[in-house]
Amino acid sequence: MARRTGLPPCPHPPPYDGTSKPFAIGLKPLDAALWLDGATPDLAGLLAEKDRLIAERPGDVFAAEGGTEAAQREALDLVAGFATAREPAAWRREGGAIAVAGRRVEIDNPAEPALQAAGRLVADDFVLMRRGDDGWRLAAASLCFPSSWVLAEKFGKPMSAIHAPVPGFAAGTRNDELIARMFDKVQPDVVVERFNWSLQGDRALYHPLPDRARDERARAAQSRFPGADPATSAVVRVERQTLRKLPLSGDMLFTIRIHLDPMAWIATRRDSGALAASMAAQLSAMTPGELAYKGLAADRDRLVSALSAMA
Repeated sequence: MARRTGLPPCPHPPPYDGTSKPFAIGLKPLDAALWLDGATPDLAGLLAEKDRLIAERPGDVFAAEGGTEAAQREALDLVAGFATAREPAAWRREGGAIAVAGRRVEIDNPAEPALQAAGRLVADDFVLMRRGDDGWRLAAASLCFPSSWVLAEKFGKPMSAIHAPVPGFAAGTRNDELIARMFDKVQPDVVVERFNWSLQGDRALYHPLPDRARDERARAAQSRFPGADPATSAVVRVERQTLRKLPLSGDMLFTIRIHLDPMAWIATRRDSGALAASMAAQLSAMTPGELAYKGLAADRDRLVSALSAMA
């Protein structure tokens, strides 16, 4: 039973049950019919924020190599077909556009990159990975909601360089080699899913963090959650990620769906005890390097205590 907190039940709890661990690959097969979210209560707000970011800072939230246009179009057709087939009342075709959340997204507009149009249709962000001589690299992305990384720093780089700051995922590590092999072998009819979570001090969806700033944060090791109870200021950021290989281009389409909820919401969930206990155990097990990467070194013990109280 959920603990009484004075908060109403979370209106749209993220689909995270505490079993997926940070700094683990944790990919699981997914029914293709569940590839992307449907019309969740937060969809309109998420899409409005994407529109704002694209209008105000286009160079920060979209990038693409020349020669990716056909693969971008393949991704857009896949996303549009999936959304309109799953919930035609929420995603309504109107000629060369799709009406969603009180707005129209032109899907045949040559002035807008196709992957950006795909990102404006649904809650997910999209990253297109392409195989080259140096492995799989980030060749295009519509990334409005980065989780503590910067698109410009990772664009065009191979996966080993992208993951270089992540403990246990740098070039030559077992995780790096496993991911590369999986990307090479996965078939287009297979969809896989994983979850990742972190903690931040606000409700910002657009949450970039340059590598240099992360290093400075780690050296400072300052508390990020003021007050006696960190649960009053900490926000749980859950990433639902999926991977599928595009059948025509052979590129890998990586999707990222962000969920943000105050840490205090955990106590209102039916699975609050198990979820809080799992997150507390995962924080307790993090190495100093992992805590530094997440910016949680100064607050780990306080966060564990708060989660243990919920459990």
